[in-house]
This record gives sequence, C-alpha cells and structure tokens, in this order.
Amino acid sequence: WGLALYEGRVARVFLEPGAAAASPLAKFVSEHPIKTLLAIAHVRRKTRGAVNLANTHPFVRELWGRHFVFAHNGTVKRVRSLKLGRFTPMGKTDSEYAFCALLAALQHDFRDKPPSPSALAAAVAEHAGRIGREGTLNMLLGDGEQLYARCSTKLHYIARKAPFMKATLADEDVSVDFAAVTTPNDRVAVVATMPLTRDECWIQGEPETMWVFRGGKLVKTLAS
Repeated sequence: WGLALYEGRVARVFLEPGAAAASPLAKFVSEHPIKTLLAIAHVRRKTRGAVNLANTHPFVRELWGRHFVFAHNGTVKRVRSLKLGRFTPMGKTDSEYAFCALLAALQHDFRDKPPSPSALAAAVAEHAGRIGREGTLNMLLGDGEQLYARCSTKLHYIARKAPFMKATLADEDVSVDFAAVTTPNDRVAVVATMPLTRDECWIQGEPETMWVFRGGKLVKTLAS
C-alpha cells in the first residue's frame, strides 16, 4: 500500500510492501492525520513485478520543479518498447514504466517550460490514451494542483460540498459524518476504482475518458 499527500508542489509519500491492516506505519498515519488539498492512495493487487518497496505505488518523479505522483490499476502491454527519456524505473512494474513514459512524453512536448493547466491536461489525456491503448490503464496522476483520472475499464468519482452528510462505507458497517471533518466552504472530490460508500450517488467513468479535478471540483472531461 502507499499514500502520497501534497504540500504545495511537493508530495509526502508513505510506502510499504505489506498489508496495511497489519502495518504500524498505516496505524501511525491514521492516528496522525495530515491536512492536504490533494492525496493519492493505492492498494496493490500484484500482476507484474515482485512484492517489494520499489514496486509499491504510488510512484513519484520530479518534472518542472514539482512532484508528479502516479498510481495505476490494470496491465500495460509492451512497456519495454516505450521511450522513457531521462526517467528511469526503480522497480519492475509495467505501471512505473508507463509513468516514466508519460512524463518523458510531456517533457518532449513542452521541454523545460511548464505548460498551462489546460495544455497539460490535454497532453496527459493524449499520451495516456496512447500508452494504454493495448492494455488497461486506469490511472491517477497528480501534479500538486490538478488530479488527472483516466478510465480504461472501471473508475468512479463523487463530489461532495456543503451541507455534508453521513455515509456508510461499502465494505464495513461503519458510518462517516463528513460534516465533522470538513468546513462549510470545503469541496471534496474522491476518485476510486469502485464506490467507497453504499448510500451515495457515485458517477461511473466512460472507458477512454479522463477527468480533471482542481480544488475539489471536476473541471474537465477529455477523450483519452
């Protein structure tokens, strides 16, 4: 399991190649919550690559003076044929190879000058679609300002705003009062493979589309 929490353009990352349920680190994080405007979490079901720290999502790389964070669900084919530029995988997963190839393509497009948020979103959608065309690329990519969520086969999201209500978790008979952990001015968007609550209306993504979120709002949907 892994968790990345942004502080501005920098991500604080917790990674562990073992089950979160028995993890002292996961317990520490849950007991010492860190406020953030953008977080990416991942629980891995291994398909390619051994279970070790180097293969644990989410992956982090620097580009244009900011951290990009990537998590992926699915299998990407022919990853060894992808152009990686200056980005070298540390592990053996197809996910990390796809991430490095995506960043290499972005750097090739925009060189050393970071693009506008709109131009970056369009480029991410284009290259993610190309990389994932022959496999399955359900992905989350963060840059500290925006979250890019691409649906290849299965992805859902929900956007919450005041008045915040209670909801019951999908896999446990536990109710969460979102009003107790938010303010009336907050907006919160959550993206997951499957809905995390059973009594809220989650929106299912269309295959080969990408959502762009900023400030807890869905700001754009692109073909990918």
